[in-house]
Amino acid sequence: MLNSILYFEQFCIKNFEKLEDEFLKNPENFAEYVFGTTNLLCKFGTEMLRDSLETMDRMLCESAFRRKSWTIEAHHTKTLVTSLGDVTFQKTLFLNKQTKQRAYLLAQILGLEPKQRLAEDAAARMLEEAVQTSYRRGAQQVSLGTQVSRQTVKNRIHALKFPPATQTSEPKKKVDWLYIDADEGHVALQFREKKGDLVKAENGVKNNGLIAKMVCVYEGKEDETVHSRRRILTNRHYFCGVNSGEANLQFWDDIYRYLERNYDLDQVKKIYLNADGGNWIRTGARRLKGVTYVLDGFHLEKYLIKLAPHLNRKERVPVLEEFRKTIRNQTKNDFRELVEKQKKGMPKWRKRAKVEEAASYILSNWTAAKLRLKHKNGVLGSSTESHVSHALSARMSSGPMGWSRQGASNMSELRAYYHNGGDMLALVRYQKKAAPEEKKEAEKILSSTQILRSEKNRHGELGKYLESIHHSMSLQNKKKVYFETQIRGL
Repeated sequence: MLNSILYFEQFCIKNFEKLEDEFLKNPENFAEYVFGTTNLLCKFGTEMLRDSLETMDRMLCESAFRRKSWTIEAHHTKTLVTSLGDVTFQKTLFLNKQTKQRAYLLAQILGLEPKQRLAEDAAARMLEEAVQTSYRRGAQQVSLGTQVSRQTVKNRIHALKFPPATQTSEPKKKVDWLYIDADEGHVALQFREKKGDLVKAENGVKNNGLIAKMVCVYEGKEDETVHSRRRILTNRHYFCGVNSGEANLQFWDDIYRYLERNYDLDQVKKIYLNADGGNWIRTGARRLKGVTYVLDGFHLEKYLIKLAPHLNRKERVPVLEEFRKTIRNQTKNDFRELVEKQKKGMPKWRKRAKVEEAASYILSNWTAAKLRLKHKNGVLGSSTESHVSHALSARMSSGPMGWSRQGASNMSELRAYYHNGGDMLALVRYQKKAAPEEKKEAEKILSSTQILRSEKNRHGELGKYLESIHHSMSLQNKKKVYFETQIRGL
């Protein structure tokens, strides 16, 4: 800290005064004043970080406890990318007397991996940007003073491990209705496992499609503000992923566990699943106890329009309303008769095929379509397409993007984590927990005798700055006490 204070006094104050002087001469250049101040503060911040890290390394070198097991091998320079900028500092390589193991003890105390260049705060900042925009923007926004490569961002995202969903409400919430919206987004692949492994279909088009699945759980809808016509979902929670087979079943099991942990399901009257009837959704729905399937409104209207492909918009309105009334109040046979009536007089067989396709879809989702149109007992308008656009497509398929399977899988999970309010710094730190942890010895604290001896030896070293420190023990020795605990934990 002493070096940082000297740096601020000798370098920063002079430059702050210069910036202010220039601003007073040219008040219209306020933006330049702000930029200059920001740069100076970043430089001071990185200098302060460098000073603290080198102080810690010096304490390691001076520690009597460290000398019992480790000897000094060499001194090296390391650059760490932080969200403030690059921090370049001296670190010491130590040799263990018994095992002959070489290690940078400062790196171990800081929790840095071998050859780690990106600090946790910078990695969190990088993920925060990459999940919203692109790998390129994530690389640029990693720090105020530097950037990394797009490949670095990609590697980080591909290697991500996500914590299990453990969010729990205590006591469990009691609600009348719960809603689950389920749909998928279509993602384009550059390759699946490695470059060049995409095969072409019979028509010569590459089979590069991938389905990213999205499920949103919420309690209902409410007005955004008192006088607003806009409505928002209450306590929504996303689940996203690229999975199939057993992984798809596990995906739905995770959703049910979330419901069990957070809601008193015995008090819930109905759990409505709004969806388009896809196989992966129906398979999963069978694993959820007490779920009622309701056909998504967007897909219902889409297939209703296909029942009258030869009519213009104005002519179609009364026809579609007749179909809705039939679905709502009558039987499947009544619906089939109406379809046959509609097919008569159609000039092109292709349009007849479209009608048959639409009719088959509605008949296979008959009960779900009825529930959608009756709109009773807590059934709400669905917003599955909006969810897919918001949670997945906005980042993964709105532009000419190409993914690998691993990249698409992790990005979809990262999007869900982000929209659920997940902390990116916590996610970065979880990566270490996901790996096996080495057992550490119990921490020991510095004795009062050592503290007093160290205080006596340090007296007067701070010079004129000592007068500004009003503690019962000098700041330098407090730092030594704190850090000695870390040394003894090695």
